[in-house]
Amino acid sequence: MEDADSPLWSVRADAGRRLASAREPVGVADVLHRLLLDAHDTGVTQETAEALLAREDTWGLRTVLAALSRAVDTWTLDQLSSAVDCDPSWMTEEGERRLVRQLQELKADDDAGVRDEAERLLKPILRHRQSCDG
Repeated sequence: MEDADSPLWSVRADAGRRLASAREPVGVADVLHRLLLDAHDTGVTQETAEALLAREDTWGLRTVLAALSRAVDTWTLDQLSSAVDCDPSWMTEEGERRLVRQLQELKADDDAGVRDEAERLLKPILRHRQSCDG
């Protein structure tokens, strides 16, 4: 946790990767949120977001969507959006099904920002599926 406050971006990024892979991540949620919104280097944002998404669970996705909904700086928004939009695990049929399930679950989240981001991401996926089925 101390590394999350390092003046070196590479140390903060490493801390983000390590904390994102924690088995019980609930105690580190605030630190991860801060690293996702790192004000000094988008490398920290990118590394932390990718590590959270690599978990392939709803908690990791939710954490990234919560940060995305609160990001103010353009470069941070771009980095978080890129991590979500370009996650290679969602490029497979199984990965897309998992993403859709997680986003549908997150549409009912207590956090309005998470709900909005989940809905925003889910709409084009469902539209694409309908156009392929029709």
